[in-house]
Amino acid sequence: MLYYLFEFLEKNYQLPGAGLYQFITFRAAAAVILSLLFSTIYGKRIINYLRAQQIGESVRELGLEGQSQKAGTPTMGGIIIILATIIPVLLFAKLENIYIIVLLVTTIWMGAIGFVDDYIKIFKKDKEGLKGRFKILGQIGIGIIVGATLYFHPEVTVKEELKAPNNIEVVSNGDVTQEYGEEEKSTKTTIPFVKNNEFDYAMLISWLGDNYKSYAWLIFIPIVIFIITAVSNGANLTDGIDGLAAGTSAIIVLTLGIFAWISGNIIFSDYLNIMYIPRAGEITIFIAAFAGGLVGFLWYNAFPAQIFMGDTGSLTIGGIIAVIAIAIRKEWLIPILCGIFLAENLSVVMQVSYFKYTKKKFGEGKRIFLMSPLHHHYQKKGYHESKIVTRFWIIGILLAIVTIVTLKLR
Repeated sequence: MLYYLFEFLEKNYQLPGAGLYQFITFRAAAAVILSLLFSTIYGKRIINYLRAQQIGESVRELGLEGQSQKAGTPTMGGIIIILATIIPVLLFAKLENIYIIVLLVTTIWMGAIGFVDDYIKIFKKDKEGLKGRFKILGQIGIGIIVGATLYFHPEVTVKEELKAPNNIEVVSNGDVTQEYGEEEKSTKTTIPFVKNNEFDYAMLISWLGDNYKSYAWLIFIPIVIFIITAVSNGANLTDGIDGLAAGTSAIIVLTLGIFAWISGNIIFSDYLNIMYIPRAGEITIFIAAFAGGLVGFLWYNAFPAQIFMGDTGSLTIGGIIAVIAIAIRKEWLIPILCGIFLAENLSVVMQVSYFKYTKKKFGEGKRIFLMSPLHHHYQKKGYHESKIVTRFWIIGILLAIVTIVTLKLR
């Protein structure tokens, strides 16, 4: 909203400094500052309110050290992250931008699913919360909305680099430059560590005939649904000890911010020879606000936690990360960048599968890990949760560096 106000003031009254709001970097900086201030200042008030309403965590006895002390800690703190993200975005972003609209819808949708889950756990005294099938249906629903929007909306486009005859690059004023064609709809994405690193999902159904690209949505939308479901569940499983999900997610989101800004900037995307996505740079504003909300929440969520994010936060975080990655066409980087989420997910799948297999074959179920998800395994081994969280953060930073390196490493 402030963007439009200052645009009006600059255009009609030449107000000094109003032109700063045209720059993504300035608005991103303003968004992260406001988000941090909101989440740290008003976050404390929200915590006090949740405590006064006795909206506390009901802890299941798992035999973990320090677990009993967490009982009664305020939960549903994801509300802090959501508000700290939405408010700066409404103030500083271009609200007609299709990527901003999709991300706002995702935030509210996933936040609502998580809120219902936490509400059932707390007020209905049902430790299982929202039934798994309803969570999956909700994730499929937002997957369909996001996938259909990104596929059919006319403003979701890419610009292809043009080559001179015989694939010789165009030379202008002595410098080698690239020229771009018109904006076009495309289901192309980026595959890391590959020289010709663009892949078109439509090729997966090329067997349908000459008009196969018209049916690319049949493969694109299910892929979007799968990614959103997998990442949101991964973030949900990671939220098991103080500061782990918030800190890991902040690292992931800041890395995606670099990719979003570069992908939406024709100069840097040209220089780095990556896909140029018109209007995607505006996602940087959302990412800045989101990162600020995560870091501000971490102020209270670090050990010993004064608040837990609950499914209101964890499902929302995962959904947002997935949609950002898909929007900037870097979803194939998720297994690397979100390696912590992947490890947590796989540890649960491996544990359950192996237990069922051994029980069926030997009559007694056996386990690979002392406990899953993976962070609980290390707790059972006697590591303090602060040490586990710090080491997971370090791994997350290393994975983020590897992800950034893929810009040039092909």
